[in-house]
Order: sequence, then C-alpha cells, then structure tokens
Amino acid sequence: MIAKVWNQFERLKLSFFNWRTVTTITNKILLAFAFAILTGVLAQAKIYLPWTPVPITGQTIIVLMAGVILGKNWGGISQAIYILLGISGIPWFASGMSGTAALIGPTGGYLIGFVVAALFVGYAVERYLSKNASRSFLRIVGILMFANFVIIYGLGLIGLGAWMHLIKGSSISFLNLIKLGVAPFIIGDLLKLFFVSIITMFLLPNSKN
Repeated sequence: MIAKVWNQFERLKLSFFNWRTVTTITNKILLAFAFAILTGVLAQAKIYLPWTPVPITGQTIIVLMAGVILGKNWGGISQAIYILLGISGIPWFASGMSGTAALIGPTGGYLIGFVVAALFVGYAVERYLSKNASRSFLRIVGILMFANFVIIYGLGLIGLGAWMHLIKGSSISFLNLIKLGVAPFIIGDLLKLFFVSIITMFLLPNSKN
C-alpha cells in the first residue's frame, strides 16, 4: 500500500515537472510572480548585525527553490520580477526598502546574484532530469552550494566592494570584505542549504521511475 502511494506521488511529481515546461506563458508568469512575492516576504525576515550592512534574511531559500521548481529561465525570471517590482516602488526589499537605492546599495550585488543563481539551479536541474538519473543528495547539495557560495556571494562581494569604494569612499581589503559579506552568514546558509537540499530531494521526480 505504501509503495503504491509513493509510486503515485512519484508520477504526480513527474507530471508537474513535465507540465511546468509545456504550460502556457500566462501560467509560467503567474508561477514566477508567486516566487517573487515569496522572496519579498522572506526579505522581511531579517537580522542586522552591527558590523555589516548586509542583513541575514531567508530569501536564499526561495531563490534556490525557484530554480528547482520553475526550472531553466523561469526561476531567474521570478527573481528579475522581484527586483524590477521592488525598483518600481513595491517596498519588499529588506527593511521594506524600494527603488533603485537597494540595487546600488551594499546588497545590490546579492540581488543580481539571486537572478543568476536561480538561472543556474534551473539549468542544472533540467540537465539532471534529462540524464534519466536517480536522485543524488550529494549532487543536489553541490548544485545548491555552488549557486549560493560562488554565484550569490561572488556577485554580492563585487557589489559590496564597489559600494564601499564608490559610495563610502573607502577601500577595503579582500579579507575584510569576506568578514563583512560572507563570514557572518556561513552557518545560517549551511543550515538553509541543508533544508533546501532535503526539500529538493523530496520534490524532484526520480526520472528512472
């Protein structure tokens, strides 16, 4: 009985991942908009630390899941919608900010990283499914860690360094940049990545079924 229910669940998941590829543009836009809203909501779950202008938020959970669930292109589009609507005046950046100030501020690089990371995860998941391979937890962790620590933090540090130099008028060493823009978030991000990896492992269809 349990095996039968699980097999039905696997078929349902496979049907959804097939559907999200062939569904109408309207449905894809609605899904992307839904993930943009979720990103904005979790941006309000924030903690500011006294030594860094970059807050701790829950956004990366949604950013990575957008890539997993929406797939190639549309995961990134969802984050682009989040940024564009925030720039247009919706106060759903961290601390209820809106407008271009958030994009040219200390977190602007991270916001751009959200788009690129979601695109990467979506592309990687599409390749993963197309290879007809069984789910691999380590492969999923590797994909998500690269998206988070290389793409989001890489672009985030570039933006933070540029903000410090151009807006604050102060140069900063790479080590201090790491202390401001990476080190405070590593433990929390590892926990979030573990959580997202488990959810992804559960949601992705086993294409060998």
